[in-house]
Amino acid sequence: MPFLGPPIEKTPRAVIFDIGRVIIGVDMTRSIGALGKHQGLSHLKVLRAMEEDAHWPDWQQGRMAPRDWHAHLSKKFNFSYSLEEFRAIWNSVLDPEPILPDLLFERLATKCRLALLSNTDPIHVAHIEASYPFVRHFHARVYSCRVGSSKPSPVIYHHALREVAALPDEAMFIDDIHENVLAAAGLGINAFHFTSADDLLAEFSRLGLWKS
Repeated sequence: MPFLGPPIEKTPRAVIFDIGRVIIGVDMTRSIGALGKHQGLSHLKVLRAMEEDAHWPDWQQGRMAPRDWHAHLSKKFNFSYSLEEFRAIWNSVLDPEPILPDLLFERLATKCRLALLSNTDPIHVAHIEASYPFVRHFHARVYSCRVGSSKPSPVIYHHALREVAALPDEAMFIDDIHENVLAAAGLGINAFHFTSADDLLAEFSRLGLWKS
């Protein structure tokens, strides 16, 4: 079952979306590998090295500026990209066309309070805000780099609930990472594990929130 727990049976007061691999596709091979090419590292090794880096939480939670992250990685992976070149490489991981249709968010926004809840960094936030029209439907945008906390910490979920003025059982949360969905369900949020757009749209249709 996509829901961790019983399926929600009433229209949620708020719907909270993860971004990466839920709204925007992510392709690590398109960019992350470029950062390790001077050392002959695959994109998987580069990604693992970054996620295991002591400064990764600082980057994701807003305690490190883009110029400092760029300088840190340029030493770590021995590349000579300028900051602007690095920004372009970093953002190229994101697919230009969203997974979910803009019309979905337009319709949901008339019936529910919408929020974005993403573990992300300042470079991606600036790119997403400037490049993807769907963000205009979300009055609440909770980014880990702005609130100083990341999923699956309860802190960031409670922050999102406050932003949409909803109790846990009044909200629906959607994420592709099982650990994050499990954490939300543990707080009493109606948590949906995203595996495909079709499954999610079918769920919204069942709730009377979407008609294809």
